[in-house]
Amino acid sequence: MQGEGEKERARLPLIKIVGPCAAGKTTLTNRLRALGYNARQIAQEHSDVPDMWQRLHSPDVLIYLDARDETILKRRPKEGLAAFLPRQRRRLAHARAHADLIVGTDDLTPDEVLARVVTFLEARSIPKGPPLPPQHSGRLRRSRERE
Repeated sequence: MQGEGEKERARLPLIKIVGPCAAGKTTLTNRLRALGYNARQIAQEHSDVPDMWQRLHSPDVLIYLDARDETILKRRPKEGLAAFLPRQRRRLAHARAHADLIVGTDDLTPDEVLARVVTFLEARSIPKGPPLPPQHSGRLRRSRERE
């Protein structure tokens, strides 16, 4: 049986967020959820299925966060992402081509990224509900499992 919060969320438009590692997906997702938007991060960069972002539930809005390779490597210098970035970009090509909004996060603060996305959502009259709990990234889940 669904609780009232789950029913409310099910009525809200689904916003999916994709992009390469360290582009800011988790931060944006959780900040949008705190504002009441039904936002979900999709780990498309880790899937060889080009349209994974559409599977299960097709989004009402697809947001693509991007960052240059240099920025990603500065944000996560110890994760060995350099060799993996070309593969991520290939895996993300389908989502990028279908994105409703693409935001380069290289020179933006998290507040500026949020402001751009919220402006976009408001311009399209995307409704929001009560605040939603944060969505934990796969990276965070994996680090907790190792503890």
